[in-house]
Amino acid sequence: MSREVIPVAIAVVFDAAGCVLIAKRPFHVHLGGYWEFPGGKIESGESALQALKRELKEEVGITINDAQKLMEFTHSYEENDISFVVWCVKDFHGEAKGCEGQSIRWVPMEALSTVDFPQVNQKIIERLLVSSTE
Repeated sequence: MSREVIPVAIAVVFDAAGCVLIAKRPFHVHLGGYWEFPGGKIESGESALQALKRELKEEVGITINDAQKLMEFTHSYEENDISFVVWCVKDFHGEAKGCEGQSIRWVPMEALSTVDFPQVNQKIIERLLVSSTE
């Protein structure tokens, strides 16, 4: 029996000061209460970038002007596998807000390691920290 692979697009959104946008997962969902980078499932027929644009508009009310792919990886949970496509977004318009009632905040990049993220996000944080020193 093959496991379901769920494709997901994630954004690391930077503001003009270099802080990163994070959102708190609702308590009633898997990994609820943890902070995360905004994004969501890639729907059938969508590219990862199309999904990213849709999700950021729906979740945090911003419109992406440009995004650069940061990394791709797959993470296995007990019930399924998640295939992540992670993007850096530095060019957007609109003011970020929790459009779905979630808390959001801007965090300095060097403080990301102190935030209560799900374990899978550590790969993204490590890549960001390495990229920022290159």
